Amino acid sequence: MSEGRSCPLAYRYSAEDLCQEPRTVSEDVLYIIGGLYGNPWALDEIEQMALAEERQGHRVKLVFNGDFNWFNASDRLFRAINNRVLDHTVSLGNVDYELANPSAGAGCGCAYPDFVDQGVVERSNRIMERLQGIAVEHPDIQRRLSLLPRYRCLIFGGLKVLVVHGDLDSLAGWGLAHESFTEGNDGKLTEWFLASGADVIASTHTCLPVLWSGLVGEQSRVVVNNGSAGMGNLQSDPRGLITRIGFSSPVTEPVAGIERHGLNVSLLRVCYSLEAWLPEFDRLWPAGSPAAVSYRNRIRNGTSLHADDVIFPSSI
Repeated sequence: MSEGRSCPLAYRYSAEDLCQEPRTVSEDVLYIIGGLYGNPWALDEIEQMALAEERQGHRVKLVFNGDFNWFNASDRLFRAINNRVLDHTVSLGNVDYELANPSAGAGCGCAYPDFVDQGVVERSNRIMERLQGIAVEHPDIQRRLSLLPRYRCLIFGGLKVLVVHGDLDSLAGWGLAHESFTEGNDGKLTEWFLASGADVIASTHTCLPVLWSGLVGEQSRVVVNNGSAGMGNLQSDPRGLITRIGFSSPVTEPVAGIERHGLNVSLLRVCYSLEAWLPEFDRLWPAGSPAAVSYRNRIRNGTSLHADDVIFPSSI
């Protein structure tokens, strides 16, 4: 196994199995939160966003679909993030899986494709090593993480919302990455939707946002990838993004959104305090550290994407 490039067999599953035991939810709105990356101020803001929805009469369920750990490399912050997140509906990301069940030779478990620079891979492996050293001091949290599923299927208003971390083949798959949509992946999407029976697939893992809609099997389907809740996703924009799914319009203006048969799927900004988070990040990950080299510029300045780059019309 090439550390950081491949992943354990335990990450694998079949699309046919993912919605065999769906769970019905009664809330009016789902917030699907991927890639919090240990940012407590982003979590504060998400909770305030949910409260604002509730003041409008919308009951909100928070659903974390992995990698809520990453930059929280201190005992205090590790416990704080996990204790807060694990009070909600949660499934694993590769980071959380490797903290609970370290796999020999997996490194970060990211399954980075060839287009990702080897330096990024090596730095991610080093971040994981440091975080694993903290996690072993908290066996109660490791145990709670070890009991989490790798995916969830939710019945929301009669629709199947499949919440994964990577894609429908693997916990750390890149088939729902922005790059995959740019290259064209309609054939794989058709296969996954028909096999799973999902109406909406919500993902994260690959760090760049996507909103896709189209007809598969004569039914309207949606894919949404929130990129990262805990760091910037768009050009010159340090704000995170989460996925909102509801039968009402969002309280705030989304970065991107679609409506199909009354269902609203949106990407919402997480306007956390960068002024509070960046000094804490710098304390944990000073200049030259692997996280600083890989992520600090993105945390401050976002990515190269514009909002229009997030939306992918279907050619199916």
